[in-house]
Amino acid sequence: MLISRMVSLITFDHVSCTYGGPAVIEDVHLTIGKGDFVGIVGPSGSGKTTLLRALLGTVRPVHGSIERHESVRMGYVPQVETVDWNFPVTVGEVVLMTRTQRPWPSSTKAERVEVESLLERLGLEGLAKRHIRELSGGQQQRVFLARALVQRPDLLVLDEPTSGVDVRTRHEILHVLEDLNEEGIGIVLTTHDLNGLAAHLPRLVCFNRTVIADGAPLEVLRPYFLERTYGAPMEVLEHGGMPVVVDGMHSFGRRLRDRSVS
Repeated sequence: MLISRMVSLITFDHVSCTYGGPAVIEDVHLTIGKGDFVGIVGPSGSGKTTLLRALLGTVRPVHGSIERHESVRMGYVPQVETVDWNFPVTVGEVVLMTRTQRPWPSSTKAERVEVESLLERLGLEGLAKRHIRELSGGQQQRVFLARALVQRPDLLVLDEPTSGVDVRTRHEILHVLEDLNEEGIGIVLTTHDLNGLAAHLPRLVCFNRTVIADGAPLEVLRPYFLERTYGAPMEVLEHGGMPVVVDGMHSFGRRLRDRSVS
């Protein structure tokens, strides 16, 4: 399995978390290193969001420990589905929310220049005064990415960054994240998209209340690990040197139809 050789930013050691009932995540061992690019995959209700919250420090473990590098700065990008897009706020105001309490018109010139430069870098130039509800789904996702980046993080944490976006937008977001990672920013994200996103990442963690597998996609996206993670049979094909996950029951049904035709 893949083990980060970089400086450790976050280390989970026997971590369990709960919201007052049974453990939501249990006995988690995980290390995130400086410059890592990690995708966390697993079914709904598997504890992925709780894992991110524990990583960010908004949920405390009831067992085990989480060690953070003393100077680590983290930026968080939430699921866009959780955002109230009718809230009366502009793109520039959203980005500056984590930096200052002053509204966009009252922000300093240096702050406005920094935000406008960041928006231009993310393909959002000229949109600082636009209301967030007027943007496309991909643009909205990049606004919250800019909001996290204005904190100049060492580690960027994203919860389902490609949920609800089309294929083109998914590729755009992936390319932006790859560029940021090449600049040295560590990235941790959760995703349901095994083939469109997860298979393209350098490191994957299969997760269902605990770490099932941790490594490169070709090591992790295997039937044994996937069945343990999702509780259902899955097949893995290889196309162009990359794994392609196929629902096992769908594949079984297709084989039965092929036999009946022949």
